[in-house]
Amino acid sequence: MRTRHHALADERIPVRAKLAATWTSFMFLYAYVDILNFFTPGVIEDILNGKVFKFDLSQTFATTALTLMAIPILMVVLSMTLPARANRITNLIVAALYVPVTAFNVVGGSWLFFYGLGVVLELILLALIVRFAWTWPRTAPSATMTTSPDREALEMT
Repeated sequence: MRTRHHALADERIPVRAKLAATWTSFMFLYAYVDILNFFTPGVIEDILNGKVFKFDLSQTFATTALTLMAIPILMVVLSMTLPARANRITNLIVAALYVPVTAFNVVGGSWLFFYGLGVVLELILLALIVRFAWTWPRTAPSATMTTSPDREALEMT
């Protein structure tokens, strides 16, 4: 008996979907590292005593932490909905700004391999976001897309 093997179709994934998926992966990784951090000796005691890392637990701390996490969370939606040009620029800027934010998480960590691995993986995802946005495919202008001054004047009225 002979079996036939058919090649699988490798469909092209839109840049928007790649960006949204990568931001989603970034957020899952970020959250999972934070959750696993609770198992680090002394962390829960510090939290119960009102400290996170070197910071006092306060409304300001909580608001800042929420803002830092809300931006990548919103990037999932923005990556799927913003117009291409704004999408590209926004992804390039936000991913670049999150490189130092991500790198800061390894500073002062007692479990260097754990935090180091988390930061390296997050930086790889940020690099992918920059690459996907930077290499966003462009369309060549066609004859039907060009506008003459007369046509622009008519469209403005």
